[in-house]
Amino acid sequence: MAETKAGRERALWREWARSLNRPLTSYYLILSTGMMLIALGLVMVLSSTMVNSITETGSAFSVFQRQLVSAAIGLPLMLLASQMPLWIFRMVGYPAMIVSVALLLLTAFQGTEVNGAMRWLEIGGLVIQPSEPAKLAFALWGANILARKEELKELTEWRQLLIPLVPGCGLLTLLVLIGSDLSTTLVLLLVFLALLWVVGAPGKLFVAMFGLVLGLAAIVIAIEPFRMTRITAFLDPGADPSGSGFQSLHGLYALGTGGIFGVGIGASREKWGFLPFAESDFIFAIIGEEFGLIGTILVLCLLGMLGYAGLRVAFRVKDPFSRLAAFAISAWIIGQSMINIAAVIGLVPVTGIPLPLVSYGGSALIPTMLALGVLLALARNEPQAQKVLAARGPGWLQRALSWLGLENFVASVQNRAGGTTSKRTSAPSTPRPTRKRDTKTTAKNQSGPVPAGDRPRRNRRR
Repeated sequence: MAETKAGRERALWREWARSLNRPLTSYYLILSTGMMLIALGLVMVLSSTMVNSITETGSAFSVFQRQLVSAAIGLPLMLLASQMPLWIFRMVGYPAMIVSVALLLLTAFQGTEVNGAMRWLEIGGLVIQPSEPAKLAFALWGANILARKEELKELTEWRQLLIPLVPGCGLLTLLVLIGSDLSTTLVLLLVFLALLWVVGAPGKLFVAMFGLVLGLAAIVIAIEPFRMTRITAFLDPGADPSGSGFQSLHGLYALGTGGIFGVGIGASREKWGFLPFAESDFIFAIIGEEFGLIGTILVLCLLGMLGYAGLRVAFRVKDPFSRLAAFAISAWIIGQSMINIAAVIGLVPVTGIPLPLVSYGGSALIPTMLALGVLLALARNEPQAQKVLAARGPGWLQRALSWLGLENFVASVQNRAGGTTSKRTSAPSTPRPTRKRDTKTTAKNQSGPVPAGDRPRRNRRR
């Protein structure tokens, strides 16, 4: 009996291992885990904002509706990006970087200050946080820069690794730091280090850049009094329970109250005005309170599966840009998630960074969903996935372009951008040998040579 049970378990494990080796496993893992995290985020935003929404607007769904609109905008953008060819992502890297720098400059001089930070910019009545789309812009731009250098065999010296990557990263981080946003700066630097790691930077150079990042963070923390207050609150939150340690303590109270199975969805006590920013920075604490340890482990598993799928794409694709972009985006999403969760459970100081795909905020949700679309497109670029998709025929985007008569225009733009087009190659036709009119031809069958005059009539006609 025990042997039969063990045999069944081994069979299940083998079947699970075979399912991971399927061509489109990465694609479906990214899509499924991303959609589950977005759905969980919508539920938790509704649960954590109901009390404040009723108090401020009289409707329990006012904040949730804004998040739902952001998800409704991000979903078609994600699906559209998932069908795009790779040359488009390489082409938009530079324009996206320029637009991000321009928006950050506007934010530095004409931004809206909230809670002592100049992170938001109002454009036409719409308030956005330009540092969030800047993460995706920097990931695509940096991946394209290093991929082009690798394709041209220019990555032979350490200077080629850092120029213009370091100036671009430095400009973004400087503009973000002007708005007192250290957490986003850390994420940008994390993407920068991830790009250096993938491209194979020498160990000494990587250690030097890592030390430079830590030194910069220490200087920025030292010159800002409120950041030093966060450090002291992190070391001993109970020293000032009603001041600097208030948020950290109530986040731990929420996690402790949830226990193993939680108090039930919508039954959180900390969201009743006790836990600041429960819908954004500390939404993981509300998940732990309402769903317990089981809920937090589920979130960690979903994030782990998303990170595994992103790294799987990075290791399976062949071209340098796909590998660099997949690793950079995965490092951004998973690294930011780890920083947020570590701040909630008290492993690092409170940073004010959202949990990707789950926390409230359209400025963070839409760029992250667009990044998922890029990961999906990269997953479709895996060699085995390309064969399966080619056997299925053109996708809905190619069919739509064909219906609109734009396939030739897209091909011309692709050629100008340096993309590769798939062309059918045919063997050159060889001219038929000419026969002389007076020459007699013979054919062979089982009985030997046959005179030309005895051949069938259809073969005698010219």
